[in-house]
Amino acid sequence: MRTKVLSLVALFVMGAFTVFAGDKTEKFKVYGNCGMCEKRIEKAVLAVDGVSTADWNKESKMLKVVFDDSKTDVHKLQMAVAKVGHDTEMHKASDEVYDKLPGCCKYDRAEKKQDSHAGHNH
Repeated sequence: MRTKVLSLVALFVMGAFTVFAGDKTEKFKVYGNCGMCEKRIEKAVLAVDGVSTADWNKESKMLKVVFDDSKTDVHKLQMAVAKVGHDTEMHKASDEVYDKLPGCCKYDRAEKKQDSHAGHNH
C-alpha cells in the first residue's frame, strides 16, 4: 500500500514539473506613472513570443512576467518595454520615443537626475 502511494506521489510531482517546464517568472523595474503606462508596458511584453502573463504595478514600478525561457529571455522583454518608451534596469528608451509619450506618462528619468548634478562643483 505504501509503495503505491509513493509511486502516485512521484508521478504527480513529475507531471507537475513537465507542465511548468520552461515557464519562468521574473520581476524587474519599469519606469512609468499611470494606467496608460501600465497598458502600454503590459501590451509590449505580451507581444513577445513565449510570454504568458504580464502585470505591472504602478506603485512599486515592478513588472512581473511569466514566460517560456526556451523562447525568450529577460533582455528581450526589457528591450520590448524600452521600444515603447519606458526605461528598465537594463535598457533605456530612446529620447525620441520617450518624448512622444503623453504628458502624464513622462516619468523622471534616472540619467536626467544625474545630469542635473553634473554642473555643480562641491
